Order: sequence, then structure tokens, then C-alpha cells
Amino acid sequence: MTTPHPPSSASAPSPSSAPAAPPPRLTAEDARALLRLIPAEIAPGLGEAELDAVEERFGFRFAADHRVFLAAGLPLGSPHWPDWRGGDPDDLADRLARPADGLLFDVEHNGFWHPAWGPRPSRVAEALRLARAELASVPPLVPLYSHRYLPGTPGDWGHPVLSVVQTDIIVYGNDLADYLRHEFTGRASSAPARTTVDFWAYFVSGGPGIDVTAPTPYAPYADTPREAVECLRMLAVERLVGRRPSPEQLIEAGLGALLLDVEAESLPLLAGLARHEHERAEELFERVLGELGLVDTLPPDDSGLPWEAARWELVRWWLRLIVNGSLAPGAGGDLVTYEGWHALGRPSALRPLVDATDASYDWAAAREGTRERLVAAIVAESERLLAGPWPPEQPPPRG
Repeated sequence: MTTPHPPSSASAPSPSSAPAAPPPRLTAEDARALLRLIPAEIAPGLGEAELDAVEERFGFRFAADHRVFLAAGLPLGSPHWPDWRGGDPDDLADRLARPADGLLFDVEHNGFWHPAWGPRPSRVAEALRLARAELASVPPLVPLYSHRYLPGTPGDWGHPVLSVVQTDIIVYGNDLADYLRHEFTGRASSAPARTTVDFWAYFVSGGPGIDVTAPTPYAPYADTPREAVECLRMLAVERLVGRRPSPEQLIEAGLGALLLDVEAESLPLLAGLARHEHERAEELFERVLGELGLVDTLPPDDSGLPWEAARWELVRWWLRLIVNGSLAPGAGGDLVTYEGWHALGRPSALRPLVDATDASYDWAAAREGTRERLVAAIVAESERLLAGPWPPEQPPPRG
């Protein structure tokens, strides 16, 4: 069963609300440089005739940058990389079908219904029939690596890479190049992600998914003035590492603090901003931070890894949100993976949580009804990490 993300008026802002310029087109030279980052066997790239044959056989079209990437080299030697030249046709067909099959699974078993489909029929069989018909007209998602996908729209450049399991659909890279740099080196662009296909954009801008490059989509949880101040401070820490909170998040955090009797002269002004006054949120948030003495408590950037201390603080915060139910385990695990594990040089202490998160996205487990147990493992590992020293001690190297 898919894990629902908690509702929140302070959810991650739609990437389309702040339009970003399209990334530069991927060249063959760029693609060869990216392939050198990947710890896999790289076979000769697919020729134009081979790419055409794959599209003809499986009934889809590669996006332009995906095609350039595969023409530069074909990653092999791992079950995560689809082998478009010599792979099992049934396996490739199954990978291509998983996004649609996952949505249909949630339509049948978890009540999912896309708002673009109109009223949901009362009978499940009819709902499935209509959903299948609607999905037939949607640009398909084409497997890139594991459960990371690119929309398949011919001639288009710069789609974001999506991490997809059922209706848990998450932006995992601003484009193909950004994703590969982040997945395999821990380096990613700070540019805002763009949504490029309206149907799939719903899941990360208004639906159950999240954009891991956007500020934390958590349900407000503060019950005490201290927790309310912590929310304000952690939003400030997110800004340090390039994650920009939306005006709605800043205002809601201010309102939560005000209702819990936190005292700061500018807090009522921040909490009371109307929609047409949102451009003042950043300025008032800065004033609240100063009035509460939080500016001097923010971690410095004084190590070899960019904002290392700030990222460890964010990881601990996300683990707390997972444990107290304010952040869905899958979403929280992805945040720790994306902004913590990768950016901190892949510390081994976080590897069990990363593995638990990855395991929770196993499509076979979802079909067998065991995904809830796998999601619970993320919570258990979060509790274990929080119970130990912080930052967590790294296991000694083997040998």
C-alpha cells in the first residue's frame, strides 16, 4: 500500500509557481563526461537504428537528452540499468509498464483518482477501465536507472528525473545531467526544478508526491513554544543549504509560533500576512529570526563539505519528523538520501536508512501487500539513529 503524505497548507510549492529556465541541451561530449561518473560497465552507445528499433518494438519515444545519453554509451553490469541492446524483452516491458501499473494498483486498492479524470465511477472495475483509457493518452515514463524515470516525449529536452513507485512520485533531479551528478557524486544544481508534463507534474505539485529539491513538506507538529521556535530555526537552516521555503511555509511557521505564545515583535506581522503581501514574508522572517536570537545559533560553513553541520541538523530534524508522524517515511527517507547521504559524502552510518528507503520502493513488495512493513523499517531505523550520538558514529573501516 502506498504511504499517504500528510496534508499541510505548507506543502512544497509547485515548481511551476516559480518558472525556471530550461537547462542547456545535453551534448554528446556532456553525455560522455556523465558516463565517466557512473560506477558501471559502459558498453558502446546505441546507434540511431538501434534507438529507433527499441522505440518501435516497445511503442514509446525517448526524450531528446535521454537519446543523446544512450548514444554516448550504454551502462551495463547492474540490474538497475535497463539494457536496451541485449536485455530480456519481458523485463524491459515490465519496467516500462510499472508506472502505469502502480497508478492502477492505487486506483484499485487505495482509492487514488487523478483530478484530470473527472468524477470517479463508483464501481472499481469501471474506475480501472476509465483510468487505463486515460493513461493511454499520457506521455509514458521511460526507465533510466532503477525506479528513476524520464518522460518519453520525442524532441523534448530537460525533463526532471522522477523517482516512481505507485503514486509516490518524487522529483529526483532537475534534468538528466543534474540527476546523474547527484546520484553518483552527491553534487547537484541549486536551480529550481521545472515541471514539463502536466499529468506527472500533479504528483509533485498538488498530489501525494514531493519534490526533494523543494523545502520540507511536513505537517505542522509544534505543541510547545520550544518546538515552534525549532520550526522557525530549521526553516532558516534549510535556507543555508539552498532550500528556499515558500512564503506560505514562513507564514504558517510564524502563525504556529504566535498561537503558542512565542514572543517576538514582528511575529504577528509575519503570521498575519495576506496573500497579496507574500513578498514581505522573507523580510519579516529575517526580523523574527533576529528578535528571537536565532541568527547567531545557525551552524557555520566551516568544514570541507559544504554546510556539513547544517545538513546533519537537517537530517536529525527529518528523522524526528518521520518518527512523530509529521513527515511520511518514504518522503523523509528520500530527503535524507538526497540532501543528507549524498551531500555528506555517503556516510556509512546513514546507509541502513538509505537501503530501507530504497527497499520500500520495491514494486513487487507493493503488489504482495508487504510495503507497509518495509515503510515501518524506515521509522525503526530513524528511531535507532536518534537514540544514538549525533552526528552518528561511523563504523570503523573493514580490514
